[in-house]
Amino acid sequence: MQYSRNSFLKTLGLGGLMATSSVLTASPFKDILGASNLGTEARSLTLGLASYSTRKFSVDETLTMANRLNLKQIALKSMHMPLESSDEEIQEITAKFEKAGIGLYGGGVIYMKTAQEVENAFRYAKAAKMKVIIGVPNHDLLSLVEKKVKETNIKLAIHNHGPGDEVYPTPEVVYDKIKGLDTRIGLCIDIGHVQRLGLDPVKNIKKYADRLYDLHLKDVDKSEADGASVEFGRGVLDIPAVLKALKAINYTGVMAMEFEKDTEDVFAGLAECVGYVNGALDAIK
Repeated sequence: MQYSRNSFLKTLGLGGLMATSSVLTASPFKDILGASNLGTEARSLTLGLASYSTRKFSVDETLTMANRLNLKQIALKSMHMPLESSDEEIQEITAKFEKAGIGLYGGGVIYMKTAQEVENAFRYAKAAKMKVIIGVPNHDLLSLVEKKVKETNIKLAIHNHGPGDEVYPTPEVVYDKIKGLDTRIGLCIDIGHVQRLGLDPVKNIKKYADRLYDLHLKDVDKSEADGASVEFGRGVLDIPAVLKALKAINYTGVMAMEFEKDTEDVFAGLAECVGYVNGALDAIK
């Protein structure tokens, strides 16, 4: 049987091709697959990367992986650019993004438990020219957060952390806290954490569409508190339904993949996830 390149990616999800992290520097499949077929730039939804996925790798290695997968938008976690970085240090890192042709659209998750941490988070994001902070500010700091959003015009997308989170466990809790605040304060819905609570990610996406500014895209192995990250399509999440919902609400943010499995050798899993999303997007056109 003969396969076109696109059907090959859909069928295998790329997982069987990328056996080890050595493909970062050399791969016999590079010319066969073609990096331009791994991303979703031509589609109406933008697939990106939450760099927590590559927390065991450097910024340079993360950028290499992202380019190999044609992921052109990244939200950077603090292990890749520490929150205490000076403006000069931040500029050195953002220059790497410019050279790689990748957008540093956001940062997070950033916790804000004091007024000083709020001030620093917005300084950090402004220096890096980020469009959005994926954050978790304490409830009593929301008025200060609103002030900083107005000053900087940087959006804040509050992240829900699911079971065990006493601050923002669900998108509903986030929305109830921010619905009366500046509309640039919204949500980062983590669909994996929503699923682990036994809730419906699709219903939450549609319900809070007016304030949805970021999304953590993942799959988990069960709809329980101890549900663990797995390659897309291997778990219990209905990712095609999530993609349909995002298209239906005309979502314009980034779908940031947050793959938390195989931290020491993450590339194969990320590649499989990219292939799965691309195949699903093609199928629901």
